[in-house]
Amino acid sequence: MEFVEKEFIPVLFGNDINVYSMARAFYEEYKVKSVVFGKATLGPCYKSKMIDFTEVAELDAPGVFERTLNGYAERHREKKIIAIGCGDSYVKCLALNKEAFRKNIILPYADYPFLEALMDKQRFYALCDKTGIDFPRTYICTPRDVGNLKIPFEGPYILKPANQVEYYKHKFIGQKKVFKLDTLDALEMAVRKTYAAGYADNMIVQEFIPGDDTYMRVMTCYSDRRQRVKMMCLGHVLLEEHTPYGIGNHAVIITEYEEELMAKFKHLLEEIGYVGFSNFDIKYDVRDNKYKAFEINTRQGRSNFYVTGSGHNIAKLIVDDYLYNKQIEEDFARNEYLWMVVPKRVAFKYAPEYKVRMKRLIKAGKFVNPLYFKPDDDPERRLRLAKSQLGHDLKFRKYLGKQ
Repeated sequence: MEFVEKEFIPVLFGNDINVYSMARAFYEEYKVKSVVFGKATLGPCYKSKMIDFTEVAELDAPGVFERTLNGYAERHREKKIIAIGCGDSYVKCLALNKEAFRKNIILPYADYPFLEALMDKQRFYALCDKTGIDFPRTYICTPRDVGNLKIPFEGPYILKPANQVEYYKHKFIGQKKVFKLDTLDALEMAVRKTYAAGYADNMIVQEFIPGDDTYMRVMTCYSDRRQRVKMMCLGHVLLEEHTPYGIGNHAVIITEYEEELMAKFKHLLEEIGYVGFSNFDIKYDVRDNKYKAFEINTRQGRSNFYVTGSGHNIAKLIVDDYLYNKQIEEDFARNEYLWMVVPKRVAFKYAPEYKVRMKRLIKAGKFVNPLYFKPDDDPERRLRLAKSQLGHDLKFRKYLGKQ
C-alpha cells in the first residue's frame, strides 16, 4: 500500500468492522494510515496494512482514554488529530469532557449530555412523537415494575435496554442484545434476570412489528457544524445476524431512496440542532404502511461502508467540515448499491427473493464486501477472513435453519 503524508491523522477507537470501514474510507479518499486504539487486536483490524493498532486493555476506564489520546496528540502536535469513536462507550469518552483534550484534537461530536438524552430510548421516542416520526407501541419498564408488568398490548414482545452501555456492564446467562418473547411470563422472567444482574436503568418493552429482516431499514445521516443535514443514505436491510449478541447486526444491505422518509428524519435532526453522524434503525410495518423508528445511534453505524461504497465517503465529510471548513453540498443518496459482510451464497440462500437483484448489482460492479480490500492483502489476514466467512454458513444454519 502507498501512503501520503497529510496534515491530519485519523485516530479511531475500537476493533470491529466499524473501525475497519472508517480506516478504509480514510485510505480510499486520502491514502492515509489510521491509528487505532482498541482493547484487543481482533477481527477485521488484524494484520491490516492501513491500520496502526495499539492495544490498551482498559481503554474506556476513567482517565485511561484521556491519557491515551492526549499522549498521542502531544507526540504529534504538528498534526490535526481527527478522533472518531466506533462504539458508544468511546463516543461517550470523546464527548463527555471535551475541554480535557488537547487543542490539536478534532472532536466531531455534540456535548455528551445532549447525546445521552438521545440515546435514552424513552426520550428518543418522546422526540419522535414531537416531530412526527412513527415508532412501535412502547412500555417503559423500571426496576420497581418487576413482578407487576402492566403491558397495554399483546405479545410477541421486544425487550431491550434503554441504556445499552450500562446494560453490557452487567452480564448474565442468556443475555441478549434484544429479546423477542412470545408470552408475558417469558417477558417477566427476562426482566427479572436483567435487573438481578445489577442493571438499574429502564427497560423498553415494545410490540413486535411483523416481518422478517427484509422489512428493516437503516438510515445514516451527517449533520455539519452548522446543524444542517448534508448527507443521508437509506439502506434496505436484506439480512441480519441472529446470534444472541449479534442479533440485529446488518449482514446484507441495498441502498434505496425514500424522499418522504428522509424528509422526516432531516426535520428531526435539524429541529434539535444535531451535529455529526447519526444512524437510525427503522422497520416497515405492513399493518399500517408506516416506517417505524427503533433507535438512534449517535455515531456512524458498524455497517457504515454501505454509505462510502455507494459513493458518499464518510471520512471526506468530516475532513471537509472540520479541517478544511468547506461548505458541504447537500447529497441524499439515490443510487442502488449492494453491501454485504457474508458470503454471496449465504445472502442468496437466506434472502432468496432478492437473489436476482443482488446478482444484477454484483455483475454491474455495484457491490462491496468492505472486509476484502485488494491493497490490504496479507496471507494470515486472508486466512482469518476465510475462516470467519465460513463461520457464517454455520451460524445462519444454526439460528435460521437450512431453508
